[in-house]
Amino acid sequence: MGEGDQVTEETEGRRRVSRRSMLIAGASGLGIAGLAVGSATGVVPFNQAMQRALGVTSSTPVTQLGSMRVERVYSHARGREVDLVFLLPSKKPPAGLPMSLMLHGLHGSARSAAPSGLLKQLGSDVARKAVPAYGFLAIDGGDNYWHQVRPGDDPMAMLLEEVPQWLRARGFGGTDGQPFACAGVSMGGFGALLYARRRAERRQPPAAVAAIAPALITSWPEMAKRRIFTGLNDWTSLDPLRHQSALQGIPTAVYCGTEDPFITGVRRYIAETRPTIGYTAHGKHSDTFFRTTVPSMVGFLGKHLRQKA
Repeated sequence: MGEGDQVTEETEGRRRVSRRSMLIAGASGLGIAGLAVGSATGVVPFNQAMQRALGVTSSTPVTQLGSMRVERVYSHARGREVDLVFLLPSKKPPAGLPMSLMLHGLHGSARSAAPSGLLKQLGSDVARKAVPAYGFLAIDGGDNYWHQVRPGDDPMAMLLEEVPQWLRARGFGGTDGQPFACAGVSMGGFGALLYARRRAERRQPPAAVAAIAPALITSWPEMAKRRIFTGLNDWTSLDPLRHQSALQGIPTAVYCGTEDPFITGVRRYIAETRPTIGYTAHGKHSDTFFRTTVPSMVGFLGKHLRQKA
């Protein structure tokens, strides 16, 4: 469930597309949202039933259309075990495969982080060489807007400090294991923008960042209902709308439906930061809209990986 399910939807009568929008082709497939994959550590069997659930059944061999792996590891930063979900372009990806983070929304998890069709789109685009080979890593971050709310549970520290170690140990992310990019949906979109800022502050900016319907709320009374931040100052110190220059120089893509409750904040962010892609079109805060952005997002991140390489 995305975070927009907890707020009153704002309706817009007309479809509006920003000056810097990109036309996005529709995507198909059921994706991994809601998929029960069990709790076993290690590689998840990629049988025909799972292929159908992920929307990757095809006459093309499954090794060309993506592979999902699930592991469970202990995060010292979060003080608990978390799932790692690897969305890979093929069953046997190349050594050092570049990885992008994929951050989930409120009440979500690593297993439900990706919009429908992401694995199929990634595998297909890589197989036909439309983008360089890369993958996504989703990870359990809790319901805390990807920052520390309680002592001993710091999901941002997990992303910055532990994820590179986990990736490097598994042969992903090159020699340093550093994700080359970050994407996210809803609360995860907020988190992706915050993660890119933290990386920039370390002088290790990601090659690109993508946010689908990011939870950019414009008033403290509305945000306070979530009981996530300790107060106004805590929220404003992290809110991407109040740190618009933080991602200067980092290619950014932002997508949102015009009937999404976060459209006001997203439009403001697009207007004031002028991201590489600022796309708005008819749609609510749901996977029905999210999945239409997948082809653009996969291509956008892949393009900037190619440029970085």
